[in-house]
Amino acid sequence: MKKWIGAALALLLVVSLAGCGAASQKPAQVDGDRAPGTTSLTITLPTWTGYGPLFLAKDKGFFAKHGLDVKLTVVQGLAERKQALAGNQVQGMATAQDVQVTLAAAGLPIKVVWALDESAGGDGILAKDDIKSVADLKGKTVALEVGSTSHLFLLTALQQAGLSDQDVKIAQMSAADAGAAFVSGKVDAAVTWEPWLSKAVAQKKGHVLLSSQDLPGIIVDSVSLRSDFVAAHPEAVQGFVAALAEAMDYYKANPDEAAALMAKGLGIEVKEFTDTAQGLHFFDAAGNKAFFGTPEKPGGLYATTEKAAAFYKDQKLIDTAPQAAAVIDPTFVNKL
Repeated sequence: MKKWIGAALALLLVVSLAGCGAASQKPAQVDGDRAPGTTSLTITLPTWTGYGPLFLAKDKGFFAKHGLDVKLTVVQGLAERKQALAGNQVQGMATAQDVQVTLAAAGLPIKVVWALDESAGGDGILAKDDIKSVADLKGKTVALEVGSTSHLFLLTALQQAGLSDQDVKIAQMSAADAGAAFVSGKVDAAVTWEPWLSKAVAQKKGHVLLSSQDLPGIIVDSVSLRSDFVAAHPEAVQGFVAALAEAMDYYKANPDEAAALMAKGLGIEVKEFTDTAQGLHFFDAAGNKAFFGTPEKPGGLYATTEKAAAFYKDQKLIDTAPQAAAVIDPTFVNKL
């Protein structure tokens, strides 16, 4: 299993370095038909409630207000998103912070510039009713996306139970497919997120064995941008975080309208969005400043990053643990 992961990460390194070498000098696209100074920026992301503020900032015109033409591309597969970022087909990615660590470890220079949310029950492990504890997963088939946050979550849970990934049978698939596979009875357990956690329980297909509420501080979502984009367009990056800060203020002031717009952007029902959002803590400007901290006094995001890096290296999923300071750029949130 680990050999397969190592090979996959090695391949990603090759793709990443090739992408950096071929495209690092390529400037952000500026469309001559748009207002002078408008900078184009493409962000890739999967379907997840925590990424809703990106759609809100776009829909309400906050990105445009700050001179940005932002395109949001929804791609469910993590490998495809990584390849797009490595090849400069996109300039940023909304994903879990531990995935940002794997990007940096694979040799792709990125800078995390905004924290979106922290999971507080929105992610978890679904299991059949006869599986009462994490220890009971031994010998069982668990569906998850290898090398993703779901993998980190399972490994952490297994480690606390005195087990490792060698004690379970891992079925590789996306988090959404893992949820669907569990509900259809194809696997014993699945590491996934809402709405699959609620769907499985509502349909009496099993129970939530463990959720991110039980393991806080592990699953945090953030937005990273390619380092070459950040270096070439600091004003655009400042506008990007300012727009997200405005989106969060709008969300707090107009929760119903904002929820409807974010659900539409994500392609999900409003009820699904609001139900899932209950398991999340969204970061606004003040929350980002506190979570990022400063280079002199780092915030909690640094500890989350270092924990993920150390854990993945200990599990031999990455060769080198990147320093949190090399991955995180607190400059922009601290100028808000």
